[in-house]
Amino acid sequence: MFDIGFSELMLIGVVALVVIGPERLPKVARTAGQWLGKLNRYVSQVKQDIDRDIKLDELRKMQQEMKETAQRYEILAGETKREMEEAVVQETGQISRVMQAMSATDGGLSMQEWDKIKAEEAAAASATPAAQTQLADAGEPQNPAGMPDSQQAPTSEKATSESVPSEALHDVISQADNKAVGGGA
Repeated sequence: MFDIGFSELMLIGVVALVVIGPERLPKVARTAGQWLGKLNRYVSQVKQDIDRDIKLDELRKMQQEMKETAQRYEILAGETKREMEEAVVQETGQISRVMQAMSATDGGLSMQEWDKIKAEEAAAASATPAAQTQLADAGEPQNPAGMPDSQQAPTSEKATSESVPSEALHDVISQADNKAVGGGA
């Protein structure tokens, strides 16, 4: 704290011994030591308070920056959402106009008729033998239903041995029982 060397302390001690006297010097030294201790504690507490205030100010600044950044991101997210919604609306409108133009150029068909024709064509194309031969050419083994074996659901022996549905079998048995009861009376 102060630049006081050992020789200067010795000089202060000798002067205090002469001025205060040998009887009161220990009591004065003890009191001075207590005051110096209190002064040191007060100075360290002030330093801690200043450090705490500086850190608190830094945290407040960081908090404010984070709030501003969050607000910017919220605004940016809202703008992006709005832009995406506008793009979807524009694309949907363009697709609708294209579909209307296509339906008008295809012999004046309505969109529902056009969709129905396309669905029928797709169903017919998937059921044609050409599709089966293409799969056979690709090396896929075919089953009797015309589907590749890899796409057919596995069946158990029990399921293949039952060719008659259980409801139909039940109806036949109940009809036979009715005839037997009616014929015996």
